This record gives sequence, structure tokens and C-alpha cells, in this order.
Amino acid sequence: MTKQSVIVLIEKDEDGVFIGTVPSLKGCYSYGKTLDELMTNLKEAIEAHLEAFKAEEQELLGTKFAGIQEIEIEV
Repeated sequence: MTKQSVIVLIEKDEDGVFIGTVPSLKGCYSYGKTLDELMTNLKEAIEAHLEAFKAEEQELLGTKFAGIQEIEIEV
């Protein structure tokens, strides 16, 4: 087995819960009350996702982080 880094997006909701999503793996996300709990849960979610989708998703992990932009909209 080889190790690979995966980009995750972390947000914090209004209740203080951390929510993590993996942009390169559609539908792969998890949450935790602390950052440590979130990272443990995300690792498990990523491993389960890759196991379930095998080769289809393995190729997507090559996606590289491009950045984050903030845009202003009228609401």
C-alpha cells in the first residue's frame, strides 16, 4: 500500500460542527465536533469511498488543489 495526500475542504456550521468534503470524490464527506475527530472520520470516509468505487475513483485522486476564491453576490 502506498500513501497519498488528499485535499479536503473544511467548514464550520452555525452549531460549531466541522464539516469536511473531498472535492475529488463526489459525495465523500464527514463531520466532527473537533478538527481531530473530523480528520479521523474523513480518513475513514475516504477509505470506504475508495473501497466501494475502486478504480473509478482512484484516478480522481490525482486532482490537484487550484485555490479558493470568494465572490460577492446580491441576495
